[in-house]
Amino acid sequence: MNAPADLAKVIASQPDATLGYKTFTLGSFKFRRDEYFAHIEWTTRDDRPLSHTMDAGNYLRALMRDVAWGFFYGWVNFDHVIGTVNHYKTVDFFAGSYNATMKEAGVDRLENFPTEQIGETFKAMLDDWTNEGFDPFAAPQETGSPYGRKRGNNVAAITRARELATRCVGLKGDLDLRTDARGAPINRAFADVPQDQPELHPEPGFENEVHAFNLFAFLSRSQVTWNPSFTSVVKHSYMCPTTEEHILPIVHGNDRVEWFFQMCDEIHWDCAHKESGKPLARVIMKAGDMAAMPAYCRHQGYSPKRSMLLVWENGSPNLVYEIQKGEAPEVPVQF
Repeated sequence: MNAPADLAKVIASQPDATLGYKTFTLGSFKFRRDEYFAHIEWTTRDDRPLSHTMDAGNYLRALMRDVAWGFFYGWVNFDHVIGTVNHYKTVDFFAGSYNATMKEAGVDRLENFPTEQIGETFKAMLDDWTNEGFDPFAAPQETGSPYGRKRGNNVAAITRARELATRCVGLKGDLDLRTDARGAPINRAFADVPQDQPELHPEPGFENEVHAFNLFAFLSRSQVTWNPSFTSVVKHSYMCPTTEEHILPIVHGNDRVEWFFQMCDEIHWDCAHKESGKPLARVIMKAGDMAAMPAYCRHQGYSPKRSMLLVWENGSPNLVYEIQKGEAPEVPVQF
């Protein structure tokens, strides 16, 4: 993500005299926080005021992913009420629109915004509401408290820049994240992960063309959780390994099939229907297991200890529209 927004495009109040936080407006939605909670307010279709409350830490962790991922593939549900849907040039912000009970009661609201507008607002909100010492990308045991009155900021944590490789990691002239000198020490939970590197015997003249690295050692140095990173890109086939601990801060709603390969430890997944939230499955993945999330589901993961997960994505920009037209399947395989 880029540094905090061009604030001239963001509608925000002056900081509250007591708490120190700004209140933000996006269309008809208002966002404010206090010492413990984030509050989202809107007006229903029959002009009644309504609001939704989230724990401030949970809200900021979800907001961090939405900003860092550029609103991701499809749905980013902050919880069972609010979230965003990425249309790739515009983004919906909704409250209750994919909650069957609220939808039936007519108290939901959905508004569509240019990606830049909602993105700049969310960046500014994340910057203002994140206090010093709290890292919304870190596991709960690895960061401070998100609560209390406004105190400082943590710009470094919320504006992490991706380190981009142009060749295989470790090849001459590219990244080598195995060394502590790059600021990537082994995470406390992966102290037992072997750091041995593959033994290579390239033919003479090909020493700078053939390479391999220990992916487990590479991931053992991850500083963030629930943040897929590309390690191989072949056309639209993206291999995205990640380290997971505690709870996936969002409920991800797919707009395409997503494959999971559990590389170590385990993750428990709650799966529900994307549109209504009706429960569909409980999936417990242990090391070596593979599963796929269909395009009609939403899912949230729980990792009892830090684990490694490989996510395979079909990143084709046309796939979501092919699925909508019935030209591509919503499921990974048909028997």
